[in-house]
Amino acid sequence: MRRFGMFIVLALLLVIPLSNALYFHIGETERKCFIEEIPDETTVVANYKVELYDPRSGGFMPSSPGIGMHVEIKDPDDKTILSRVYSSEGRISFTSHIPGEHVLCMYSNSTAWFSGSQLRVHLDIQVGEHTIDYANVAQKEKLTELQLRIRQLLDQVDQITKEQNYQRYREERFRQTSDSTNQRVLWWSLAQTLVLLVMGFWQMRHLKSFFEAKKLV
Repeated sequence: MRRFGMFIVLALLLVIPLSNALYFHIGETERKCFIEEIPDETTVVANYKVELYDPRSGGFMPSSPGIGMHVEIKDPDDKTILSRVYSSEGRISFTSHIPGEHVLCMYSNSTAWFSGSQLRVHLDIQVGEHTIDYANVAQKEKLTELQLRIRQLLDQVDQITKEQNYQRYREERFRQTSDSTNQRVLWWSLAQTLVLLVMGFWQMRHLKSFFEAKKLV
């Protein structure tokens, strides 16, 4: 049973992504947004680097110091938790306070690029314990290799717990939405049935009055 429990923990560790590394091209005044599902009380770090397209070489080169990125982050309640201008290369960090989909948007702080050049943005998003520099932690706290490994495992288990709580939260939200939808469908069916009964009763009264007026009954 104990081995089975360890197998489950290791499987969950493999499922949780270490980071989301990508790059994208962005045009003048263009805005790129990314959605990240994050548990509550979780640290998120995004490292980025901006490169400017060079038409002479046909490739991307390090951007000039005047070009930076405006970063805006909103929580699931659409509240802005971060909005500021960064340089052409930097590190963005924030901590989530409520679980759900967080939106990270990036766009250039300049609207006058040379000949409408494109930018290439390298973005690496890390969540949870993957944002921790364990080499620096070991040096500061003077941890042995075994103590450091235990510290990493504890952080990973804590992150798994947060992920599980978030999945329960999503399941509860989905169940509430399903119950609400089913209840609305039920009331709508009852309303339709009531309307049909009223219309049938009115039509019968109308036909009876018509036949009585024509002295057919």
